[in-house]
Amino acid sequence: MLYPLVKPFFFSQDPEHIHEQVMKGLIAVSKVPALQTALEPFTVFEDPRLKIDRFGLTFPNPIGLAAGFDKNALAVRAWPALGFGFLEVGTITALAQSGNPKPRLFRLPEDLALINRMGFNNDGAEVVAERLQNLGLQQHPLKIPLGINVGKSKVTELEQAPEDYRASMTRLSPYADYFVVNVSSPNTPGLRQLQDKDKLAELLAVATHPEVSSGKPVLLKIAPDLTDSQIDEVIELTRAYPLAGLILTNTTISREGLSRDPQETGGLSGKPLTARSFEVLKYVRAAVGKTLPLVSVGGIFTPDEAYWRLRAGACLLQVYTSFIYEGPQLASHLNRGILDRLKADGFARLEDAIGVDA
Repeated sequence: MLYPLVKPFFFSQDPEHIHEQVMKGLIAVSKVPALQTALEPFTVFEDPRLKIDRFGLTFPNPIGLAAGFDKNALAVRAWPALGFGFLEVGTITALAQSGNPKPRLFRLPEDLALINRMGFNNDGAEVVAERLQNLGLQQHPLKIPLGINVGKSKVTELEQAPEDYRASMTRLSPYADYFVVNVSSPNTPGLRQLQDKDKLAELLAVATHPEVSSGKPVLLKIAPDLTDSQIDEVIELTRAYPLAGLILTNTTISREGLSRDPQETGGLSGKPLTARSFEVLKYVRAAVGKTLPLVSVGGIFTPDEAYWRLRAGACLLQVYTSFIYEGPQLASHLNRGILDRLKADGFARLEDAIGVDA
């Protein structure tokens, strides 16, 4: 309720600076159970009809926080208190890296969008693993599934990428409920070349190996800028390797749909991505049928947008940019709206509605 009052102040500050300040507050919430309890009546909407079971995990609701917000797993216990049904931290690389030069994050409020060229700034797999170990997740499990998104270290040559991912995943596997192989960020030079069929096959052969993932589900995140034929190649690989699902989609290098082009390089997210992300979801669902779990992300702001993606075949959804624009009650708002639409359409539970329009 207070977010509309503080949002103008937040948006008057440098985007990365205010992100860091917000994270400090979330870290405090993560460390103090009393703060989590105080938040929950305002930000958590629970209903068993929203529960989803996929790739061996139970999600209390379908709304997750996408990778990129809590890059270093600093505020892990705060996110369930904000109503999310799952959390994805990262992107984490084998080697710590500072990312690209600042400024590297830009708001486009007239378009409900962001452009970022962060460049996988993170503390590295070793530090993040130690941080997760100190959380004591084995003794006190998180209330929601924890995904770990991994990417290639900038200094690693493409030919050595599989070993780079192997290093991250083997170190982090004790703490992940699932992994996401990120080959689709536009902000690490050459990374998207890993979406080429031959290179991707080499990478997936390593990432999906049980000795690397410890048997945890492995999902692949792809770019919205792939052509249909490139998407077909990815789909072919999902049949050759034991991927648990696909995440559709990452940020885009396109500037289509903007009211003005700010002439900043990087990945565009938010409302301009809504149509393309939905289009990719429908294309992939038609190609794979109902067997492969699909996670939809990109421009989800309203309950209608969330609901129709579920009806189109996504089993889970992720938000990032809309969380920045809409505030801490977003997950609760989306979940309430989804349930209202389920009831209006005569569905007893969310599982019954997933993919009925696919």
